[in-house]
Amino acid sequence: MKYELVIGLETHVELSTDSKLFCSCGGHSAADTPNDCVCPACSGMPGMLPVTNKHAIELAVKAGLMLNCKINQYTTFDKKSYYYPDLPAAYQITQWFNPVCVEGKVQVGEREIGIKQIHVEEDAGKLVHDDATNTSLVDYNRTSVPLIEIVSKPDFRSSDEVISYLKKLKASLQFAGISECEEGAMRCDVNISVRPEGSDQLGVRSEIKNMSSFAEIKDAIEFEKVRHVDAIERRTEMLVQETRRWDEVKRRTFPMRNKETAADYRYFPDPNLMPIIIDDKWLAEIKASMPVSAEEKGQKYVDMGIASKEAAVLASDAKLCAVFDEVVAMGREPKSVASWILTECMSRMRYLGIETLNIAPAKLSRIIELVDAGEITRAAGKKVLAAVFESDVDVDKYCDEQGLNAKVDTSVIEATVDRVIAENPQAVADYKGGKVKAAGALFGSCMRELKGIGDPAVIKALLEQKLN
Repeated sequence: MKYELVIGLETHVELSTDSKLFCSCGGHSAADTPNDCVCPACSGMPGMLPVTNKHAIELAVKAGLMLNCKINQYTTFDKKSYYYPDLPAAYQITQWFNPVCVEGKVQVGEREIGIKQIHVEEDAGKLVHDDATNTSLVDYNRTSVPLIEIVSKPDFRSSDEVISYLKKLKASLQFAGISECEEGAMRCDVNISVRPEGSDQLGVRSEIKNMSSFAEIKDAIEFEKVRHVDAIERRTEMLVQETRRWDEVKRRTFPMRNKETAADYRYFPDPNLMPIIIDDKWLAEIKASMPVSAEEKGQKYVDMGIASKEAAVLASDAKLCAVFDEVVAMGREPKSVASWILTECMSRMRYLGIETLNIAPAKLSRIIELVDAGEITRAAGKKVLAAVFESDVDVDKYCDEQGLNAKVDTSVIEATVDRVIAENPQAVADYKGGKVKAAGALFGSCMRELKGIGDPAVIKALLEQKLN
């Protein structure tokens, strides 16, 4: 029997605000040491009254507008009761009865993914486990940091669709300044079940908690699909509705606890927080502040002469766009900048295992300027770029120290070519015997000897002249 994968996502996104959701403490990134960004309000002390962060509401509305949601102009906060050490008040302030955004949709490939709701809530603290001493410590710096939870409908049918959606969501949120979506600021709970192909009944659901890596999310989904199908077909286990965790070392999920229901959380309106009224004037102001979308950004790049595929890759990452825009503004040619970012920069990022382009635009601009002007070769430019990535060197100073000037004395190039010809008599004989590829080997030797200096066209022409 063929089975269909059914997936729904709950994506938690940390909002880019200067203070927490219900107090004036700085956001999570403001903390330097554990528990140094905590006050009586966000640590759950009795008698402290919360005050809602207006900017957090505005960012939530922006997210809803981007995802084509209906904005609830009357929205309220509720208490979600559960006890866990990282939640000092023994309840979380969230939105259950009147979330700020509902009934949205987003296009992923050829399919439309429904958005059930977007609600605002406070984050919990962080548990730090020490296996050596068999203890757990609690850091409350993250407590009450504002989040939005974007709840999709169970409309995903593959791990590839999930990753495409998350990448699109990340780019959109970054462009709008809603969240940086980095270093745990975007976490995902993945709800998975399988059912016979053609059925409209949902299967037994598993939830994988707190995942932030796209690659790990994909692997976890693929593992769960196999586990569910094996349980149904081969009776390897009894499927139950539960919460599971992904083990990155063992590459499999493990059960954590039975999945709670809404009744377990005992939702009720928070009497300490007044309803929020988003009137027509405020909503119009938020709409007027919306930035261009990733799609609009991509089309702008296409209009600049960049291929649509390359433009789409650039527009998928707000940081790539920021660097690209700044370097182009410094006078560099758009196609050249796109080529350097999408080939050389991203190659270095993959090599170093980093996901965010953090190069100074002025340094990238200078490298491109030197290469385009023929001052250094492309190979030398790649060498300088690597040094900038790894040591943040000064571009001009590094070129001087390494002797990377392409406009070297022709006598230096000629002496190198003569030496390579003299040291490789067999390759010369092969070339004269009709094996044209032998010239390529000699050219490669020349380039290695010159270590990236000199114009490759000049070197090639001089080599061919001497061979002939």
